[in-house]
Amino acid sequence: MMKLLLKLEPALIFKIWGGDKLKNIKNIETSDALGETWEISTHPKSPSKVAVNKTDLNELVNLSYLLKYIDTNDNLSVQVHPADEYAKEHENELGKTECWLILDAEPGAGIYLGFKKGVTRKEFKTAVESGLAVDRFLNFYEVSPGDFFAVPAGAVHAIGKGVTLAEAQQSSGVTYRVWDWNRVGDDGKPRELHINKALDCLRFDEGFNRNLDLAKKSGLFNTAGAHALYAHADFKAELLNLSAGDKKEIRVSPKEGVTLLDGLIEVDGEQYSKFESAIAINEGIVQIVAKQASSLMLVKGRED
Repeated sequence: MMKLLLKLEPALIFKIWGGDKLKNIKNIETSDALGETWEISTHPKSPSKVAVNKTDLNELVNLSYLLKYIDTNDNLSVQVHPADEYAKEHENELGKTECWLILDAEPGAGIYLGFKKGVTRKEFKTAVESGLAVDRFLNFYEVSPGDFFAVPAGAVHAIGKGVTLAEAQQSSGVTYRVWDWNRVGDDGKPRELHINKALDCLRFDEGFNRNLDLAKKSGLFNTAGAHALYAHADFKAELLNLSAGDKKEIRVSPKEGVTLLDGLIEVDGEQYSKFESAIAINEGIVQIVAKQASSLMLVKGRED
C-alpha cells in the first residue's frame, strides 16, 4: 500500500544569530551558524526536498504555507512583515503572517512582540532614524516550552537569544529590518535595514497591539489531545499531543504538513524522530504510534 506521508529534508538557512542546536538534533556537519531549517517549503528561495530522491518539493506541489524551526544564539533584528497588498506591490510576494510555538528556552530568554501602550509612530520613527536602541518601545515576554504567539503582518517583533521554536507562516520570505542591535555582519559591516518600508507596514494602533497580548497561550504541551493553534486564510496550524503507547488514526488532506516537535513516532510503519517532517500526498487515514510521549504540529494550506 502506498504511503500517504512523504518524508522531507529541510532547506538550511544560515544566520549570524544562529547556533548549534538544530545541527546537533539533525546531525548536520557544518561550522556555520544554523538559524533556521525550512522543513516544509515550496518557496523558490529555499525549497525543502523529498528525502527519498532529493527532488525539490516545489517541483511537485505549491504550498501557501511554510513550516520551519528556528534556534537563536543571539537576538534577531527588530523587524516587521508586510500584509498581502503591500508585499504584492513592492516585492511580488505574499505577505507574511506567522505564529510561534516555543519548544525550548534558556532561563530568562524571551521574545519581543508589539508596541508598549502609548508608543507613537513619531517617537519610534525619530529613534530609528537617529540610530537609537528601540527595544525599550517593545513588549518583552519571557518564554517557556508550550507558549504560543500569533505574529500577524504589521506586528513589530524580534525573537530573543536562547529560544527554539516552530513557526508556521505564509509562504513568504519578506522581512523588513528596522533595527539590528547595532551589530555587524560577517563582512564587518552593519546588516541592511529597511526603515522606510518597515515604517510603512508597522501597526501602532493600540487595539492591534493589545490583541497580540490577548492571543498568547501557554502550557500547550501539558494536555493530551488536539489543540487548535492558529487559523489564517493561507494556513491553519494544530498541535497534537500523544502519550507513550498511544495509537491515533488521523485523516490527512493533500499537501498537509506534519512535523514531530518532540518524541518518537511511527507512521504507517515508518519512524519519525524529533524535528523530522513530512507532507501528505493524498487524502486518507494514517495511523500514528507514539513510541514515547510525542507532540506533532499539523499545518493545512489554502485550498486551490
